[in-house]
Amino acid sequence: MAGAASVLENDSTISRLDRSLSVLERFMSLIAGLGVFALMLLAVVSVTGRQFFNRPLPGYVDWIELAMPLIAFMGISYMQRLGGHIRMDIVIGQLKGRILWAAEFITTLAIFLVIVALIWGSWSHFLRSFDLGSPLWSRDSTIDIGLPIWPAKLIVPIAFFVLSLRLALQLWGFGRAFVKGDPEPVAVPLILSAAEQAALEARQIEDRD
Repeated sequence: MAGAASVLENDSTISRLDRSLSVLERFMSLIAGLGVFALMLLAVVSVTGRQFFNRPLPGYVDWIELAMPLIAFMGISYMQRLGGHIRMDIVIGQLKGRILWAAEFITTLAIFLVIVALIWGSWSHFLRSFDLGSPLWSRDSTIDIGLPIWPAKLIVPIAFFVLSLRLALQLWGFGRAFVKGDPEPVAVPLILSAAEQAALEARQIEDRD
């Protein structure tokens, strides 16, 4: 599992692009969080209706089905920026210098190629669902109340596209660090030790005070 990471910033082009993309990533994460909150409200309404009025919320399962891609994928690029995804770093954590950046570049490139393939596949899946000539522009719908499914399918290639931009930026960052031998490159997640993580958390608490 990945440890805590930090992303350094400066006035370079790659750092400016990193900060610009992070604005979009934070917004998408906010949307995902609002989706979770909306599902909580729907659950309260459904349970309350069932318990007190014997009338649960119609199509509750349908709304959950449509919200799952929103919750699962909208924050994926932001977590990639922070290095928050689960990974095996027993070996990576022991590497230093150019060897570390080469290993990070190779693994990030592998992820990038997979995501590009997933963008193509998920976009094709969306196109099979979307049809301007059909009611609600949809060839398929949920079982209970007939909600169109294409909006949920569209979320996946959009989220993966933003993730591909993040991965491309990190490839640039790791490749740049490898060429220059930079010990602390910008725009890439740097794994922190336990002591560094504790110090960072302490500074954040002090800033809030």
